[in-house]
Amino acid sequence: MKLKFFLIDFNGNTYIEDVQNLKEIFFTFPSFCNHSFQAGKNCKILKKEPIPFKRYKKAFDYVIEEIKKGNTYLLNLTFPTKIKTDCNLMDIFSSSKAPFKLYYKNRFVCFSPERFVKIQNNKIYTYPMKGTIDASTPNAKEKILSNTKETAEHTMVVDLLRNDLGIIGRNVRVNKFRFTDKIKAGDKELLQVSSEIEATLPNNWHYNWIELIKQMLPAGSVTGTPKKKTVEIIKKAENYERGFYTGIFGITDEKTFLDSAVIIRYIENPLPPSPFTLSNFIYKSGGGITIESNVYDEYNELIKKVYIPN
Repeated sequence: MKLKFFLIDFNGNTYIEDVQNLKEIFFTFPSFCNHSFQAGKNCKILKKEPIPFKRYKKAFDYVIEEIKKGNTYLLNLTFPTKIKTDCNLMDIFSSSKAPFKLYYKNRFVCFSPERFVKIQNNKIYTYPMKGTIDASTPNAKEKILSNTKETAEHTMVVDLLRNDLGIIGRNVRVNKFRFTDKIKAGDKELLQVSSEIEATLPNNWHYNWIELIKQMLPAGSVTGTPKKKTVEIIKKAENYERGFYTGIFGITDEKTFLDSAVIIRYIENPLPPSPFTLSNFIYKSGGGITIESNVYDEYNELIKKVYIPN
């Protein structure tokens, strides 16, 4: 089976190559990987240096004002955190546990729990993720599923993704709404809330598959709603380049199958790529902001999401 690999950053810049021709690009999907690396080190984050709370609060307050004006209802606010580790990017790629992983030319590594879209024959599926809770919390599943803020946030993302699928497909429906999965988060486990949405594609989808995918970008779960205006607000609020972070990567046979993931849980090499770089990296993370969000909770969540799932 001949496969294509594709990578699209947050701004829409696109890279496509035959999997057999990839150099210094390694990936893992549930159905396929192009490497045989085994976990070696148990990589840890030794130090976190998040942005100052003052900078975060300024951006947060701006977002809340835009929500009050009706310009956005849900916005995914992200920032970079400087980290020190005891590993290089290849060590992190090999040791981290996630259904979707990517190592890209010593520039970044991603260990994502979130599928973007999957195409099987003429059906397309997407699985938006919104809402997490420590799995050790008493009655964790009941608490996260009954949380008003989390429910509202998740519902908005599902509506956004339904609309996105409707741009390129028909017969859009939500198969499963707000189910939980357990994921590793450093030395603990989280419950992550997801939904499954399905649509039917035209029979000739494979002739212009990359254009179809790009019509849905950037991903709704890492931007917000309404998407176009929210992306404008994001760029003003964050005032940094996301780059590959919150883009997507995937594989396809260009006939019957495509799988892809959102580039979250992301560590970047801020220096000119060097095989000798061991510890000084950038970890980008964030979370959804709604009118009910608390600035202290959101700032702490941004920091808590800085981890390597071993």
